[in-house]
Amino acid sequence: MDSTASPRVGYVLKRYPRYSETFIVNEILAHEAAGLEIEIFALRSPTDTHFQDALARVRAPVHYLPAEGLKAAVLWEQLQRAGELLPGAWAKFEAARGEAVIDVYQSMLLAHAVRSRGINHLHAHFATSATTVARLAGRFAEVPYSFTAHAKDIFHEDVNPADLRRKLAEASAVITVSEYNLQYLREHYGAAATRVERLFNGLELGRFHYAAPTERPPHIIGVGRLVEKKGFADLIAACALLARRGRTFTCEIVGSGELEDDLRARIERLNLQQKVALTGPRPQREIVHCVQKAAVFVAPCIVGEDGNRDGLPTVLLEAMALGTPCVSTDVTGIPEVLHDGETGLMAPQHDPTALATAIERLLDDAELRLRLAANARRLIEKEFDIHRNTARQRAIFGIAPAGSTAIGGGSG
Repeated sequence: MDSTASPRVGYVLKRYPRYSETFIVNEILAHEAAGLEIEIFALRSPTDTHFQDALARVRAPVHYLPAEGLKAAVLWEQLQRAGELLPGAWAKFEAARGEAVIDVYQSMLLAHAVRSRGINHLHAHFATSATTVARLAGRFAEVPYSFTAHAKDIFHEDVNPADLRRKLAEASAVITVSEYNLQYLREHYGAAATRVERLFNGLELGRFHYAAPTERPPHIIGVGRLVEKKGFADLIAACALLARRGRTFTCEIVGSGELEDDLRARIERLNLQQKVALTGPRPQREIVHCVQKAAVFVAPCIVGEDGNRDGLPTVLLEAMALGTPCVSTDVTGIPEVLHDGETGLMAPQHDPTALATAIERLLDDAELRLRLAANARRLIEKEFDIHRNTARQRAIFGIAPAGSTAIGGGSG
């Protein structure tokens, strides 16, 4: 890439915005703060009813690539237009063999936008349809593409290994969010994964001010989508054990999702209505306040029956930054940051008894809460600064914003 040109990166996302994908918004905001010009291309419109307030600070324009009601005549017209406007397009259509027709159509639209808007690089989040479209558009428009692989797009039973191997092999760069993911990809995809790099999702630390957990009521909090992999059924079971032990406590689970009715039924069945509450989704500023008034933050993550699991939950990192002592499980990349007895307490997944015991330790031991919280904040500052980590990401892309003198390395 011409180092004298002002780089422009197109972010390709399946849906934008999404309430749960604060890590993408954080990343875009940090790139923009460094002077990188970004445009967002979404394959689908948002379906969420709540959004994070940080969205208001994103300057990047958002383009929604048409996806509904595609007719053969429209597709053929677009193919012919691509043949006229994109160099060697007809020969490049071989790359689309086996892909869904809507992905091919959207990739041609994206390729036109790339060339007309002077975009130098495409980056997708999740190795699913967004990366498919970025891969094809990059091929048609002759610009490199990269992607970040997270969790479901690596581990879910629906992942097509041949498709993921091709994406890994053809991308100019691939990022994944934990060392666990990195080793898994290298073990399962061999040479295709040799260029994958581990880069932690970052936090804008100035928005997560540390407060020592000294005088806090016996309040437990969990935050996340109400889906299987978050493990909230185990947290409710742990709360039932604490209640049977005569503990004084309250527990709040913030979020929404497909398991809401099931979790409410569990709470009622265990007669925990006075102790455990599902409070729905909230803006990030409210979540920060809720987490920081709690004595314990719990992320009881599990590997779902379909293989789906969390890579490294952003909300766990946020709780560690805020000074709320954390309990979590030994799933994927979590042990890379939650060091048992040092930066938090660890319990085996699917073990409500161990979860309850860890929570009880933190409720009882103020000195332990303080030590774990202080250690956790130091780790977050060292490894998860969003500005240092996105500088490393730009180096991986091979680009630097106009006017910048260097790309920082960071610990990523």
